Amino acid sequence: MKSILIVEDEPDIQELLCAYLRDAGYETAAAGDGVAAMDLFQARAFDLVLLDIMLPKIDGFGVCELIRRQSQVPILMLTALDGEEQQLRGFGLDIDDYVTKPFSMPVLLEKIRVILRRRGSTEEDSCLRYRDLTLNLDTREALLDGRPLDLTAREFELLLTLLNAPGRVFTREMLLAKLWGYDFYGDERVVDSHIKNLRRKLGRDYIETVRGVGYRAAKETV
Repeated sequence: MKSILIVEDEPDIQELLCAYLRDAGYETAAAGDGVAAMDLFQARAFDLVLLDIMLPKIDGFGVCELIRRQSQVPILMLTALDGEEQQLRGFGLDIDDYVTKPFSMPVLLEKIRVILRRRGSTEEDSCLRYRDLTLNLDTREALLDGRPLDLTAREFELLLTLLNAPGRVFTREMLLAKLWGYDFYGDERVVDSHIKNLRRKLGRDYIETVRGVGYRAAKETV
């Protein structure tokens, strides 16, 4: 079952979208503001994000930018802002499509089906492979020797960041800015804690510590 994150601050529209998409066979989760949306996005994997623009706390453009720093999950913007400038800004953030309010539910559903079908047809290209690891960028799943790894959303993104650039050293500050961003209020030890958990789950020396600097994935791959 495909999972869709609905980010909409109007309760009636949010409820309508959830009910309609569930009836169409999708699993849904909903957020009423940008902060709640990012919390949900970090906590679990989604196949598509249905994103309003005019949101409290962080607007839809801000949410889209944060998501694109770590994921290429399909994003469908749904908004009352129908001006050319807003649409171009959305496409500039690499959204997949744009639907203006008021909208037709059947048309919206068909757009979602087309986007997911298009992404599914390129699943092979959406996989990152490193030694015995495979990361599926669409489903946000990690496999080690073909067996699924139980990673949190943030552990997955941390691993993906390192494996995307084997040999490159990432400082703790870089990782905090990329993966925790706006909602980080702790200290750099949170990175060390996540690295420790990743190493435990991997059971292999894929992540190297660069003393006094940060972390990197070993450069040699197979």
